[in-house]
This record gives sequence, C-alpha cells and structure tokens, in this order.
Amino acid sequence: MVDVSLAIEPVYLATIFFFIIGLQRMSHPLTARSGIVWAGAAMLIATLVTFLTPGLTNFGLMGIGIAVGGGAGYYAAKRVAMTNMPQMVAIYNGMGGGAAASISAIALLDFHGEATGALAVVGGLIGAVSFTGSVVAFLKLQGWMPQRPVTYPGQQVVNIVVLILAASFGALALWHPAGFPLPASWSLPAFFLLSLGFGLFMTLPIGGADMPVVISLYNAFTGLAVGLDGFSFATPNYAMVVAGVIVGAAGSLLTLVMARAMNRSIGNVLFGAFGATEVEGTQVQGNLKPIEVDDVAVILAYATKVVVAPGYGMAVAQAQQKVKELTDVLEAKDVAVKFAIHPVAGRMPGHMNVLLAEAGVNYDRLFDRDEINPEFPSTDVVLVIGANDVVNPAAHRKGSPLYGMPILDVEQAKNVIVLKRGQGKGFAGIENDLFYRDNARMLYGDAQESVGRLVQALKKM
Repeated sequence: MVDVSLAIEPVYLATIFFFIIGLQRMSHPLTARSGIVWAGAAMLIATLVTFLTPGLTNFGLMGIGIAVGGGAGYYAAKRVAMTNMPQMVAIYNGMGGGAAASISAIALLDFHGEATGALAVVGGLIGAVSFTGSVVAFLKLQGWMPQRPVTYPGQQVVNIVVLILAASFGALALWHPAGFPLPASWSLPAFFLLSLGFGLFMTLPIGGADMPVVISLYNAFTGLAVGLDGFSFATPNYAMVVAGVIVGAAGSLLTLVMARAMNRSIGNVLFGAFGATEVEGTQVQGNLKPIEVDDVAVILAYATKVVVAPGYGMAVAQAQQKVKELTDVLEAKDVAVKFAIHPVAGRMPGHMNVLLAEAGVNYDRLFDRDEINPEFPSTDVVLVIGANDVVNPAAHRKGSPLYGMPILDVEQAKNVIVLKRGQGKGFAGIENDLFYRDNARMLYGDAQESVGRLVQALKKM
C-alpha cells in the first residue's frame, strides 16, 4: 500500500512556490487579484494535504471549524464596505495571531526539547501580542473606542513590567525549578494572559494617525509567530516556516516604509502617544475661504493640468466612482489629470490605490510623492479630496508635531480646492496650514455629492 503521507512534504514545497508567486503578483494593482487567488489556492492545498498526516484525528471537528470560519470570512468579505476594509484587515490579522498563539500553546503542552519549546514561547508571545493589538486597532478604526491615544502616568513602566513577567512565566513553562512557590500548572496560563495583556497595553497609547503603521507591524508579527511555530513541532512544518517568514519580512518592510512616510521611528509610533494632547502654538492665523461648485467648475474647465490628491475622506464618502467620472469629463476637455498618492493617505497601506483601481482609474495615472511633488508648481489646480495630514505644509515648519513628515507639496500649485465635509482636523488632530493659504479654497459638503455636481456643471460648459 502506498504511504500517502509521503506526499505531504513535496506538496508543502509546491505551495511555498505558489505563495511566492502570489506575493509577487500582489505587488501591482493590475495583477493583485490573481495574486490573491494564487496564494488562496496554495493555502487551500496546504490545508487539504495536512489531513494526510499520520495519526491525525478529530476530522469532524476540524471540518466544522473550517466550514464555520471559512463561511464567516467569505460572508464578511463580500459584505464589507471599502471604508471598513482597514478594520477587517486588522481583525483578520488578529485572528492569524491568535491562531499562532494557540499552536504555540499546544506545542508547549507537548514540547519536544528545550530548543523547540523556546521557539514556541517566542511564537506564542508574538502571536498573542498580535491578537490583542489587532483587536484594539479594529476597535479604534471601527469607532467603538476612542481613536486618540489612551495614556496614564507610568504607562511605559507598566508595559515593561508586564512584558518581563510574560517572558518569565514563558521560561517557567519550560524550566519550572523544584521548590518554586507557584504550581507549574500556573505558568502557561499566566504566560498567555500576560502576553495578551501586553498587546492590549502596547496598542492603547497608539492613536488613529498611526494605524497604517500598526496594521503593517502586527501583520509582520503574525507572520513571524507562524514561522516560529513551524519549528516548534517534533518534525518542522516548512510550509509554515517559509510562509511565515515571507509574511513577516513583507510586513516588516512595509512597516518601515509607512514609518518613513510619516518621518516617525517605530519606537515613536509604539511609545510616542502621538496626538494624545493638543499642541500649543498650532493655531493657524487667517480665514478659511469657501467656494461654490460652479466657480470650481470654471477653474477646472480652463485648466491645462489637474492633480487629484485623495485621502480617507474620499473613502468615507465612497466618491471614487464620481472622481473617475470627473477625470473622464476633464480629459474630454483636453485637461491632463494625474493622481498624487501618499503612502499613508488612508487607514491602511495602499488604501487609495485599491479604491481608485476599483473605480477603474488606470494605474499609470497614479504617482507617488517623489514623482508628483516636482510637478505641483506647474499644476493649475489640485483637488484635495478628503486628505488632511498628508498635505499639511506645517510639516515644513519647525515646532510643528508634523515637522519632517514627507508630504504632498500641493500648496505650490496655482490653485488648491479642498473638498471637505466640515472644518474638523485630521487624524493627527493638528490644524492644517494649507486651508488658510491664499491659493486655497474650501468646497464644503459630502465629497461624492460635490464631485457629482462638479461633473454636471462641467458637462454644461
């Protein structure tokens, strides 16, 4: 009789290849959908072949778990609005971290040597932190808890103590010395409770402005935890190891890119409590200058070059389809239209790219900060749609909390039209200097409605 379990390792190696192809294709919007299909197919194959593992039992329970989890995930993914995609990414990443922590718990209950046990402890700690941290990120993004940093005196000391205690109980779970005052059975539960608590305490002081970095960071944590868990078995699971390392590396690189885009260090994001308090001396002098739709339409109709700078407000208003329609109308009038995309213009990495791709905007029209900034002085009109902190010239002013953050230099254009629902501040809670500039005008109202009215006004010209 053929031993079907011999097929497990070769299939795992094949799925690793599929994961890499999927990740590579996800790097471009035009191939991202197929990349997700490649990676999803690889995960499905890896899951199915795992059922061939010798000695595996409880197939019924595993089948129920897969059906319930897969069904819930499919239902939620089909129904989620694009504006809620960041929190869905956060909570699903948290589920991955929780799964990694659970695998570590099983491995620690039956660990095979101190080396694999130590890896399980580290994987469990990272996975638990990713779980509770991602849950807090979800709650903040969903608006179910304050987005502003939650701080209290001595917070960092408390965090360090909790981390040290978690690591200590993790060590005790492996090497419980004789005569230790606490029972050995307490070590593992205490380790995971403290690890979960550290993830909670670490994320509470992080504000909404830093959520893109946090989502990327916890994604890297989950990948790292999965990779370490792959080594914690008696026979290493190399599919988990390689897939975890790939996710961890990609998430780490993306975290660094996001932090660099905000001119923030990872330590400052995690421990800086950015936006916890109002900053003195940030009140901008001057007046906001409203403008009407018909006047904006005239400015656009006589323009030669227009740049659109989208932000999270465009996502909230679900205005991307109207923006695409506006682009088509302007181009029919021989107006060149480009899009200026800042890496953190949204609540997750690539948020604006996904929205605009969904609306059918050609990727060739999307330009990053370094590409588009030199063009602003020769731009007739910049339409800022729902963006705030990423276009705030205060980033060039010493003393501002945003000082040094690389921004879109839209203030250098001849005219700046800001589409905004009201006079509120951005995620960072800082007044925007741009709105008070002589060349800036404010078009108040829902972005989808305002852009729709712009389209109708331009069609009549």
